[in-house]
Amino acid sequence: MALSPRAYHAHGLSDEYFRDLFTDTAPVIFAFHGYVRIIHDLVHGRPDPARFHVRGFMEEGTTTTPFDMVVLNKMSRYHLAMEAVKRVPRFQQQADEFIRFCEAKLASHKEYIGVHLDDMPEIKNWRLKGAR
Repeated sequence: MALSPRAYHAHGLSDEYFRDLFTDTAPVIFAFHGYVRIIHDLVHGRPDPARFHVRGFMEEGTTTTPFDMVVLNKMSRYHLAMEAVKRVPRFQQQADEFIRFCEAKLASHKEYIGVHLDDMPEIKNWRLKGAR
């Protein structure tokens, strides 16, 4: 509820603190574990709420692989990266090539799970370098 303006909710952030976190103009991409509309409702009344781009749960009514669930919800690493490069001016020169790369990865994912009913090894076995 902190995203709400303080005038709408007692736990809402002050306008000043909200600006410190999000500025008044920067595009913001949320990867949210719940329904997308919730974030949009919470930032209503904040400066330029249309700059908030939310990826989250969308009812699909299916059981699939763990990574495919984030793909279906357009919240995968590829979806979020594409959202970011579309909105950062200094990446515009490389955006088209990068987006094609991400879309190709998503197509490979779809093809792979259709055959193997499991996530691709590069997804399933990925580890953060240095992590145990």
